[in-house]
Amino acid sequence: MIDRTDIGHRVQDAHGWVGILRDIDPVWEAPSGPPYDRSRRPIAFISPEHGGLERHAGPATATRA
Repeated sequence: MIDRTDIGHRVQDAHGWVGILRDIDPVWEAPSGPPYDRSRRPIAFISPEHGGLERHAGPATATRA
């Protein structure tokens, strides 16, 4: 499990993908979800070390690499 103290460090998600933790939003709401399902959940924003597309992961499923 990762938390805000891991921001800026290498982390690994449940699928084995490694990147730099940029932020954790404890009440993230998916902007593309349907309006009737605006559930909020914690989400970690993980960027590739050398650039590329940012990934999202549940903080409970990610670990420090």
